[in-house]
This record gives sequence, C-alpha cells and structure tokens, in this order.
Amino acid sequence: MTEPRIVDRLRRDPDAERRALAAGLTATPASIPPKYFYDAVGCALYGAICELPEYYPTRTERAIFAEHRAAIAGALGRGRQFVDLGAGDCGKALQWLPLVAPVRYVAVDFAGDAIGAALAKLAPDFPGVELAGVVTDFTRGLDLDADLTAGPATYFYPGSSIGNFTPSDALAFLRDIRRHCAARPGSGLLIGVDTKKDKARLDAAYDDAVGVTAAFNRNVLAHVNRILGSDFRPEAFAHRGFYAADAGRVEMHLEATAPQRVRLPGATRTFAAGERIHTENSYKYAPSEFAAMLAAAGFADVRCWQDAHGDFAVFHAA
Repeated sequence: MTEPRIVDRLRRDPDAERRALAAGLTATPASIPPKYFYDAVGCALYGAICELPEYYPTRTERAIFAEHRAAIAGALGRGRQFVDLGAGDCGKALQWLPLVAPVRYVAVDFAGDAIGAALAKLAPDFPGVELAGVVTDFTRGLDLDADLTAGPATYFYPGSSIGNFTPSDALAFLRDIRRHCAARPGSGLLIGVDTKKDKARLDAAYDDAVGVTAAFNRNVLAHVNRILGSDFRPEAFAHRGFYAADAGRVEMHLEATAPQRVRLPGATRTFAAGERIHTENSYKYAPSEFAAMLAAAGFADVRCWQDAHGDFAVFHAA
C-alpha cells in the first residue's frame, strides 16, 4: 500500500483574500462568499443540516444512487480514473469505488487537511488504487491536466453544489470539465442537480424549524471575525432563506435586527435595521434546463435518473 499523494495547487494570497472579504462587506449590498461557511463549526452544522427532515437533497440523491446503482455504474464503466470534485470526507465517492474499480482516485477540494485525513482512511481498504489529493479552488477554474493521466476519467460532482454557481459560471465550469473529458476519450461526468419545485418545500429546506440552518448561516460571521478581526455580533442578525422563483434560486441572507456599527479593517460599516448581507445562492434547474446546459457545454449522450417525485436529478454525460 502506497501513501496517498497530496498536491497543493491552491494559489494563496491571504492579504488579498482578506481585502476582498472586507470589500464585500463594505459594498452595498454587502456579501460574504459561501466558502467562508466551512470552518470546523460550519462543517459540523452542515452535516447536521443534511440529516434534517426538511432538507431532502442529500437523502434523495442517495436514494437515486441506490435505486439506479447498476445502471449508473454501467454508464461510468470500470478501471478509469475517478475524480471527486469537492470531495470533502470522500464519503459520497466511497459507495462507488468498489463498483467502478478505478485505477486512480483523485480527491479535489479546497480543504487540504480534510482530504488528507480522508485519503489516509481510504488507503487500507483500497490497496490497489492509486490515491491522490489535489488542493485547489476549482470555482476559479478547473485545471487538472498535470494531475491526471491520458486515460479516461469519471468526474464526480454530487450534492447539487453546481447550484452555488451562477448559470453563466456553471456553464463555464461544465465547459472546463468537458475540455478535460475531450482530452481523455471515454470520459464522462456524473453530477447531482436540485430541481425547481414548490416554494414552500424549498423555503423549508433552507429555513428549518429547529434553526440549524440559521445557526450555520450566522456562524459565518464568527468565522469572518477571526479572519478580519471584525466585531460582528452573530446573534444580532436574523437568518433569511427563501426561494426566489423569478431568479430560479434559493437565496440566503443575514438581516440586521437593529441598527449597528461593525469594525472592519480600515473602515467602519453601519448596518441599518433590516439591511442584509447576502451569503449564498443555490440555483435550481428543471431537468430539461440542465440537459440543455450540458449540451451547450459540449456534452452528448446525456442520461438522467430521478426520484419518483422529481425532487432531484442525477445526470451522466459523456
């Protein structure tokens, strides 16, 4: 058994990132990039969100994978490279690795510590698979050419994370994946997509009754305080999560419950009561819309599997 190899391709400029974060908070409207949700507390809260009764995407995708496992595995093929985009703890890929018997498993994520620990746990169970990790922020562009061989690869992007991209950015990202596929004949993409549905269902999924999503959203301010030395009071902001049907997306915001002044690097920002900080978008797609986006990105031979209620869609495109 060989040790997993970790390659750090993350171009870090902490000062520039702090400046960009502060600029977003002094802008009107204010915003925080969603990547700042995921400190240790945020990751734990997100794990709890995925188990909530209101939050259907995780369990629905899991059920689609279980019901159509043989057909999906057949589309993926065996003995390829398996590229796990946004791998995290590698848990979602784990159910596929025994079925597709990859020659290489490449975990790609922003969080190097997380994928390093996950690959170390995988190694004893998959001694014949070359395990590698790539630390990068692929939301800024995907370039894995130096990390892959010329052989075919499956690109795996589950969990409806594609919804965090704007539609134009989602198309650009899919074109990046298609370019990688074209360079490796026989490659394909397996991706999970949340669908458009009743506003009440979507509102509940992003604003649960227990308040876990609210805690997750407010925790971003605690993370920002540590990064910037700011003095946000998370308890002074209310969580707002709702489906904006005209835009085809769920929006998450933090809304000031009273007027307040926040100290930021080199500036002070005043928030009026009711003023919001935009923290996340999650775009939803009808299956026909996403199939058209895959075609526009250059993919062909698109297959789609859904649950009985049409709440979620899993696509394979070659």
